[in-house]
Amino acid sequence: MKVRPITFRAACAFVDAVHRHHKHPQGHKFSLALMDGARLCGVVIVGRPVSRHLDDGVTCEVTRLCTDGTPNAPSKLYAAARRVAGAMGYERVITYTLASEPGTSLVAAGWTRSTYVKGQTWNRPKRARTDKHPTGDKVRWESK
Repeated sequence: MKVRPITFRAACAFVDAVHRHHKHPQGHKFSLALMDGARLCGVVIVGRPVSRHLDDGVTCEVTRLCTDGTPNAPSKLYAAARRVAGAMGYERVITYTLASEPGTSLVAAGWTRSTYVKGQTWNRPKRARTDKHPTGDKVRWESK
């Protein structure tokens, strides 16, 4: 299997077709594909941190990682995202998993648990929004 660049549009199409609880993100800094010959096994989309408090210019966030179930594909993509982000000058890469997910692929790729994040809605009285994603508790992971 080989990691290759992929367009944002193609990565989004894969996420929309395969991801179990999210649609594609709004934008990205870069996206990578994992290919097994001509078969697309998975994608990782990396962008600015969703939390404005973490958007310091040297931190990026894996906003989506999606695979077709190919063994070891998630850990290969997490490791590749960390390498590419480092080559681009980023000092820290973060991502989130649901608290119910074990994070096995992240541990295998050398990431560490950073903090536990209490789940909440994006809906606010002055800015009404409809939540289209899980709002439960999450774990923030980090790789330097």
